[in-house]
Amino acid sequence: MSPRFVLHSERPELWDRIDEEFAGVVPEYNLHGDISPGFWKRLFEDFREYQFVLYDEERDAVLGAGRSLPRVWDGTPEGLGSGLDDSIDAAFTARDQGLAPNALVALGVEVSPAHQGGGHSRALLTQLTDLAGAHGFDDLIVPLRPIWKHRYPLAPIEEYAHWKREDGEPFDPWIRTQVRLGGTITTAMERSSRISGTIAEWESWTGMAFPADGDHVFPEGLSTLRVDRAADRAVYWEPAVWVTFDLRSAEPSPPAPPRD
Repeated sequence: MSPRFVLHSERPELWDRIDEEFAGVVPEYNLHGDISPGFWKRLFEDFREYQFVLYDEERDAVLGAGRSLPRVWDGTPEGLGSGLDDSIDAAFTARDQGLAPNALVALGVEVSPAHQGGGHSRALLTQLTDLAGAHGFDDLIVPLRPIWKHRYPLAPIEEYAHWKREDGEPFDPWIRTQVRLGGTITTAMERSSRISGTIAEWESWTGMAFPADGDHVFPEGLSTLRVDRAADRAVYWEPAVWVTFDLRSAEPSPPAPPRD
């Protein structure tokens, strides 16, 4: 029996396993964003039909997870907003105001550490485009977290987004995967998601000390952390690259296999 995609509305109990089985997929600091925790709770209450897992029933294994939500987008780079935080706010505002969404935002594509390297991220991304098309949306839009950006934290995200390999393809593997699947690098934003905390919290999240004020490079950080010891506060803005998929001219895709 092949792995299949399962909506949260079908098997909500599978999501109870995510925290433990997906530990380490993203850096610890990424779990402490300033976006209200209430938004994440509402994600599974108001938008259950847009959250899914890739589930292998034979092995009883959750291989990957896709999180998304619908929002209104005017089709312009400016209309995308600043990134992840802005899109979450825009989606819930549209919901509360009764506006009809026309785009699906990919909030996360995650593969369990035990099952990485099997092409599952590509399958999850393809499922997101199929899901957006099935709901009649014009676009899938992705505030993408480049997976190699932490190696170059001082490089402006606008420049990094357009770095190329010798063969002309995008330098970053995750950007490259999305472009290969039909995505377009539309714009890049330095301030996609805000994460703030006390000095002690940041030292705990990163495993390093911050003995002085100023901007600090830290493990897995895509940009720098601004430290203010007098205020006992450290603030980090994670950058993002906006990749967009125009679904209006796209031909329906066959079900994506879970492996390359």
